[in-house]
Amino acid sequence: MSFVRWWHGLKSVDRTFYLGGQSDIASDFKAGPYSYVGRNCCICPRVSIGAYTYLAHDVSIQGGDHLYDVPGTPICFTGRPEMPETAIAEDVWIGHRAIIMAGVKIGRGAIVAAGAVVTKDVNAYTIVGGVPAKEIRMRFDSPESQRLHDQMLHQPPRRGALPPQRVHGVSGN
Repeated sequence: MSFVRWWHGLKSVDRTFYLGGQSDIASDFKAGPYSYVGRNCCICPRVSIGAYTYLAHDVSIQGGDHLYDVPGTPICFTGRPEMPETAIAEDVWIGHRAIIMAGVKIGRGAIVAAGAVVTKDVNAYTIVGGVPAKEIRMRFDSPESQRLHDQMLHQPPRRGALPPQRVHGVSGN
C-alpha cells in the first residue's frame, strides 16, 4: 500500500489504509487506521474519514464547487468558492454508489445506504438512505449498546475481532 499512497500523493492516510482499486482522490485526503476506499470512488479536496470507515465502490464525495448565481456571467467563468470540509467520523459504512455532498459531516458509527444522496449532516449511529437521504433507523436499539460501541472506538485502533458481547440482545462483534 505504500506504493499506492505514493502514487496518489496521499501523505495523510494511515499505514493501514487500503485502497481497493483505481479511484480519483484529492491529495489532501485524510484517512484513519483500518479505513478503506473501494474502486472507482471520486473524492474531492478537504475530505477526512476516521478509523474503521469503509467507502464501497463508486462512492462520490463532491459538490459545492461552482458559482451559479452571478448575473451576466456564464457558470464556466464565475470561478469557484473555497471547498467546504467534509468530515466522516470513525466506523462509518458508506454503501455502493452513494453520493455525499461536500461540506457534510457524518457522525461516528453511521451507515449510508447504497445509492443514497446525502445533502445534510448525519448524526452518530444513524442509518440513512434515499434521495435525498433521510433517517431510516438507529444502528443500535439501546443507549447501552451505543455506549459499549463508543467505549471500543475510544480504544487505540487495532486489527482483529473484538470479544463477543451481548447487550440487550445485540451482538457486540
